[in-house]
Amino acid sequence: MASRRRDERALVRSAQSGSSAAFEELFRLHWSRAHRAAYLVVHDAGAAEDIAQESFLAAVRNLDRFDRRRPFGPWLHRIVVNRAIDHARARALRAETELASEPPSAEQPSAAPDPELLAAIARLPPEQRAVIVLRHLLDYTPGEIAAMLDLPRGTVNSRLRRGLDAMREVPDES
Repeated sequence: MASRRRDERALVRSAQSGSSAAFEELFRLHWSRAHRAAYLVVHDAGAAEDIAQESFLAAVRNLDRFDRRRPFGPWLHRIVVNRAIDHARARALRAETELASEPPSAEQPSAAPDPELLAAIARLPPEQRAVIVLRHLLDYTPGEIAAMLDLPRGTVNSRLRRGLDAMREVPDES
């Protein structure tokens, strides 16, 4: 673990110095989790791919401001999740405006959780969905989530609690 973190720091340092090979390696190391995080928030494979790609581009543009003493993954996931939340909000706003929502994509990443869990997560507001995904599907701690999303830890905990409570409620199918 320590050597992996050291290797990642070296890659970040090289990428900050302009090495495209180093950034490609960071991309290779973090792409699948970044894509999965985006997908689990937006539930649309095409949008998730776009969000993950845009997030990597944003990371490249802002790499000079990244603190190499910190792990790269959580910093990248913060960018991904924030962009995914923005996308989900915009989609919801468009759906309200158009009075029609887009049908969910049939595509899912290969390591997707069961469909009932995805459906329960999809019913949550984007803010709750993001913390549920980060905590329970990507295994970040509430403290890490708070730092990633620049939120007080109490806000993260309340979003987790409300999200889990909402997921326990069975939707009325009558």
